Amino acid sequence: MKSLNDLTIQLYADGADKAGILDLYSKPYIKGLTTNPSLMKKAGIKDYEAFARDILQSVTTKPISLEVFTDDLAEMKRQALKISAWGKNVYTKIPITNSRGDSCLPLIKELGQQGVKLNITALLTLKQVAGVAEALNPAVPSVVSVFAGRIADTGVDPMPMMRACGALLHHQPKAELLWASTREVLNIVQAQECGCAIITVPHDILAKAAKMFGLDLTELSLDTVKMFAKDAADAGYKL
Repeated sequence: MKSLNDLTIQLYADGADKAGILDLYSKPYIKGLTTNPSLMKKAGIKDYEAFARDILQSVTTKPISLEVFTDDLAEMKRQALKISAWGKNVYTKIPITNSRGDSCLPLIKELGQQGVKLNITALLTLKQVAGVAEALNPAVPSVVSVFAGRIADTGVDPMPMMRACGALLHHQPKAELLWASTREVLNIVQAQECGCAIITVPHDILAKAAKMFGLDLTELSLDTVKMFAKDAADAGYKL
């Protein structure tokens, strides 16, 4: 693989910066977009609906995931139905539980039966993925977002688990396994090797990947030495 265009896995841009979203949306190697309330808060967004509707004026042909933000399951359903109505390319993100730990699986099943395209998020265990695999509607497209990066943060290799997650979803023909919480460019290759359909990548890591993916390591070594030499000269160091 010499460039991002050679990947078979789908790259989704993960962020809430409007300029970044629109720039990445125009790139042929970006196949979709995701965001979440934490990214929106970090980007300084105050009006959730206004931001989403504004983005959807431009993002019309690639899937985009927008997340609900409530602990009340009845209100979560209302939000999910509203969000899903904003566009045919919208996937509504539902967490596996609310912040009290109450399961969202019954709601996931209900929304799937109503034809809502879902992105199930914040998954970190095989038990959770197995529950989702049973709750999803096999006739409706869905995304299953497993936070491989957070698993790795705990010192556990996420690759065997991601392969196991793929096996759990074998009877869900329209469900796509997504590698979430990407930490570095290498994760893109790892996710592809695990058979994931999608990987969400933050804007800063996408920028690094676009610049460095597939570079010749000998040339990169020389560039690194040149950088050291230039910085030493610019600093005026003497011995």
